[in-house]
Amino acid sequence: MSSGGVPYSQDLPPAGGYEPIRYKRNLPARGPGGIAIFGAVFGICAYGFYRVAAGVHEKKELEREKAWSRIHLVPMLMAEGDRDAYRREAAALAREKEIMKDVPGWEAGKSVYSTKRYTPASFVVL
Repeated sequence: MSSGGVPYSQDLPPAGGYEPIRYKRNLPARGPGGIAIFGAVFGICAYGFYRVAAGVHEKKELEREKAWSRIHLVPMLMAEGDRDAYRREAAALAREKEIMKDVPGWEAGKSVYSTKRYTPASFVVL
């Protein structure tokens, strides 16, 4: 049965057939698994806590060193304060002698208190 002398050719599948249709989802693995993520988070947290503990230890050590340095510096600072107080008292005595040199019966440096105990000056003249 040909119509008009044109050879009729039916469209057929290729030899060997069509390739199978992929109808299943083909999702690749997306990153590490849950155990790996949990392990990484645990490791990072453990390292952070280690660094915090090391920082606390370092801070305590610095505070201890600071306290001991102050303990060892106290005698020197007290001696410097005593030297400064003596220098100021000597200067005040010299000023008093200079100012009151014309006043008869004035004893420079005599205590105004009626006691033999040492009483430091209650004000400082700069």
